[in-house]
Amino acid sequence: MKIMSLLPFFLLCAFTSYFSSATAEFVLDTAGNPLRNGGVYFLRPVITTGNGGGAELAATGNETCPLTVVQSPSPFSNGQPVKISSLFKIEHIYEGLILYIEFTYIPLCAPAPSFWTVVQGEEGKGLSVKITGYNDPIPGWFKIKSVSAAIGGYNLLFCPQNIPCLYVAIEQDTDGHRRFVVTQSEENRLWIQFERLASASSATAHEPLVSLKSHV
Repeated sequence: MKIMSLLPFFLLCAFTSYFSSATAEFVLDTAGNPLRNGGVYFLRPVITTGNGGGAELAATGNETCPLTVVQSPSPFSNGQPVKISSLFKIEHIYEGLILYIEFTYIPLCAPAPSFWTVVQGEEGKGLSVKITGYNDPIPGWFKIKSVSAAIGGYNLLFCPQNIPCLYVAIEQDTDGHRRFVVTQSEENRLWIQFERLASASSATAHEPLVSLKSHV
């Protein structure tokens, strides 16, 4: 029943996204090339001074397995690579397409694949970005939106069912984790750039732990 109830929402989002892509701009990586559908990238902040590095996983709250998407505390870390995929069989990613985002390496304790999801945050506070493994994820899709030329880079959006899209932002918890959260406020929203895995420096890339496995 739940799958059937989400089908109209999926179809509406899919067709709206597909037709809007005809006039949308390509999303570009740090080399100026369009993001490839199914390509693997590091999500890096545009501004690194006073900020952390790329996206990675951490165990927050009462988690015994790292299921929470966070920003690396080190501005020199690329974080962990993610695969960005469109629902459509197209070569490149446009702004506004509905997307799947998943880490290419996940903990052995986590379900595979590791799609990003949004769930109610710890202690019922706000919405947090997690990977597959939580019950009752919020129905919706991720999208990419360009920021003004003066700033550069992109915002990451989460678009739930029946309400306007929200920003993916950074919120630091009491343990110092820079968690990815979803909010209406533009404050602390992510300004990111996409660095293709093949061109990223191996010296600064986050090496997966022995306990991680690849599912690509």
